[in-house]
Amino acid sequence: MVIRLQTISQYHRLMGLPKPEHPLVSVVRFEDIKGDNEPKHFLIDYYCIALKRNFNGKIKYGQQDYDFDEGIMTFMAPGQVFRIEVDKDQMLQHSGWMLLVHPDFLWNTPMAKAIRQYDFFDYSVNEALFLSDKEESTIIGIMQNIGQEYQSNIDKYSQNIILAQLDLLLTYSERFYQRQFITRKITNHKILDRLENLLSEYFDSESLTENGLPSVQYIAGELHLSPSYLGDLLKTLTGQNTQQHIHEKLIEKAKEKLSTTDLSISEIAFQLGFVHSQSFSKLFKAKTNQTPLAFRQSFS
Repeated sequence: MVIRLQTISQYHRLMGLPKPEHPLVSVVRFEDIKGDNEPKHFLIDYYCIALKRNFNGKIKYGQQDYDFDEGIMTFMAPGQVFRIEVDKDQMLQHSGWMLLVHPDFLWNTPMAKAIRQYDFFDYSVNEALFLSDKEESTIIGIMQNIGQEYQSNIDKYSQNIILAQLDLLLTYSERFYQRQFITRKITNHKILDRLENLLSEYFDSESLTENGLPSVQYIAGELHLSPSYLGDLLKTLTGQNTQQHIHEKLIEKAKEKLSTTDLSISEIAFQLGFVHSQSFSKLFKAKTNQTPLAFRQSFS
């Protein structure tokens, strides 16, 4: 059964925590949560930014499992579903910090729109943010500042101060994600290799003729990544997004057929998954500044 948590107060009650000091914002220490070993399936109606360590269970998000063996940061937006599982012979244990922010707190402020621009709220848990000790200290410090602010006497400045801290936390998180794309080179370049192999196999099979060009969602799913994470990773490493990589492979295949076969433009377009040859010609010219026919004639 999915447990829907519409308010932060509901989460506090479920986890055996004291009533939140602010109804729309809460900073929680994981050590204070009264957990059990029963699996729980949640649908949340608020933003949840978590920094976890020493988690002895699994979180299932979408179709992926993730073990929290080291300090990582995760981001969940309203409407997302996740499941927590712990071995039956263990009690749930974890340490770290969590920030809960209800969308109502952001209502009628620039942050209401800005927070939706951060792609990492679309990442699945298996694409979490791995932090260094220094980065971890930075994030924890900001969360503690937010907690101290709403625990003080709330006045007309409180919301703006908390929003400024939230903006700072998200900006640092974006910086750390960009750093991760670069520093986790071995893992990231393995993803690039897998992408290249996946596209080559797809373009060399009957899939292209039968199903057309692979979608970004299909490619990301085959790589066990979310479309947003894959796009951001590729953009950082190569300067191109996933769709551009797909088109690049298509043009490479088209050039091969144009230069080594006597197939007509229409036949090549069909083999490349296009229903209309005009669509193929338009894309080819947009990518090469030549029509398919002009490219072929350059080999004559």
